[in-house]
Amino acid sequence: MPELPEVETTRRGIEPYITGKQVRGVTVRQRALRWPVPDDLDTKLSGVRVSAVRRRGKYLLFDTPRGHLLLHLGMSGSLRIAGPADAVRKHDHVDIHLAGGRSLRFHDPRRFGCLLWIDSEPEAHPLLVELGPEPLSAAFDADYLFTRSRGRSAPVKQFIMDSHIVVGVGNIYANEALFAAKLAPTRKAGGISAERYAALVDEIKQVLGRAIEVGGTTLRDFVGGDGKPGYFQQALQVYGRGGEHCRVCSAVLKEIRLGQRSTVYCSRCQK
Repeated sequence: MPELPEVETTRRGIEPYITGKQVRGVTVRQRALRWPVPDDLDTKLSGVRVSAVRRRGKYLLFDTPRGHLLLHLGMSGSLRIAGPADAVRKHDHVDIHLAGGRSLRFHDPRRFGCLLWIDSEPEAHPLLVELGPEPLSAAFDADYLFTRSRGRSAPVKQFIMDSHIVVGVGNIYANEALFAAKLAPTRKAGGISAERYAALVDEIKQVLGRAIEVGGTTLRDFVGGDGKPGYFQQALQVYGRGGEHCRVCSAVLKEIRLGQRSTVYCSRCQK
């Protein structure tokens, strides 16, 4: 599933081709996504100009004077800029046709993504209204995370993966940030000091920031390519390495399940 860095890389990849462009029309080949694509999406979008492409958590928002298109890539979705001669592939479900002849093409083999229309303020939409702060924003700091953790008995890894607490800290990046902050993922969130949370916030920001940079340099072409950004695999310290040796202390990395998610950590480095 695309995580926040991959979604942000996607946003940056398509933004130059979308912002300021007028929509000529919409072709929907498959409406049965996670939620049905609105029947009137073509009517809503045709003739309007996209003023901005934003990200909120793992959602993309396309702002227009008429309203907002809310898009989620789901588990297997991707976006690319297609030319008039580019063949339609299997699972190319939606094309948003732009002035100049190009189209924004949504591809989603598993159909867990969505395209929805919002007439009012998007921040009040049920899918967005309860989301926590962006992890790279000033609102996400040590004081905030420490305060929200008080009285929490859940493991800290599950705590930071809760989108009501902070958005976009997916499984890969939670594993990596906790390792960098030297915090055991099994520690109760409410028992961690403010100082340790300060270190964790710093590492979350750094891990996500580096992942976005890597995605930006290893992405496949959004024009004529598959629109899939590169992942952070070459820099992983613990995720996917259960049973291997820690690159810091050489201890064998442990792998457990927390909240049905694979969790890898070093019991020597992380306390």
